[in-house]
Amino acid sequence: MIAETLAWLARFLAGTSVFWTGGEPDERQRVYFANHTSHLDFTVLWSALPPNVRARTRPVAARDYWEKGALKRYLATKVFHAVLVDRLGVAAGEEAERVAAAKRTIDTILSEIGDRDSLIVFPEGTRGSGRMPGPFKSGLYYLLSARPDLEAMPVYLDNMNRILPKGESVPVPMLSRAIFGRAMKIGPGEGKTEFLGRARAAVIALEQL
Repeated sequence: MIAETLAWLARFLAGTSVFWTGGEPDERQRVYFANHTSHLDFTVLWSALPPNVRARTRPVAARDYWEKGALKRYLATKVFHAVLVDRLGVAAGEEAERVAAAKRTIDTILSEIGDRDSLIVFPEGTRGSGRMPGPFKSGLYYLLSARPDLEAMPVYLDNMNRILPKGESVPVPMLSRAIFGRAMKIGPGEGKTEFLGRARAAVIALEQL
C-alpha cells in the first residue's frame, strides 16, 4: 500500500507521461539506465513501471544518503528495496584501488539481484543540471560484462531538473516524461568506451522524441 501510494504521488507531482518506444514492458530481468538531474529521478522512473514490473525492480542508491535518518532508511529498505552501495571514495589517481572498489560494488549488486530482480541505475554517477547527460562512468559496462544475459534499457527523464533541481528540497509540480527506449546489450568485441558512448547516445536520442 505504501509503495503504490508513493508511486501515485511521484507520478502526480511530476505529471509524468510514460512512453514505451521499444516494445511493451515485461518482467524479464533488466537494467534500466537513465539521465540524472533530480533526487526524484529514481522514484519517478520506478513509478513509471507497471506494478508487476515495479515489484521486481530495485534502484541502486548511495548508502550514505539513504541511511541518514529512520524515514529514509525505511523507504530504501522496506518500500523501494534499494540495493545500497558505498560511494567509491577513491582518488582518481589511485587506479588499482578504484578498480578493486568498483568490482566489489558490482559483486554486491549482482549478489543482491540474483536471477530475478531488475535494476535502476544512473550511469553519470551524480546529478547533472542540464538536459543532456554527462559522460557515463564504467559501472554499467562492468555490470553487463559480468552478466551478459542482462538487457539494458535506456530511459530519458524529461524536465525533472525543473521539478526538483539540484540543491532544492521542495518539488514544483510540472509536466514530465519518462521515455523508455529499446533494450541493448554489449556487442561482440565492443569495448568499454564504445559501449558507454553508445548507451549515452541511446538516452540522448530519446530526448528528441
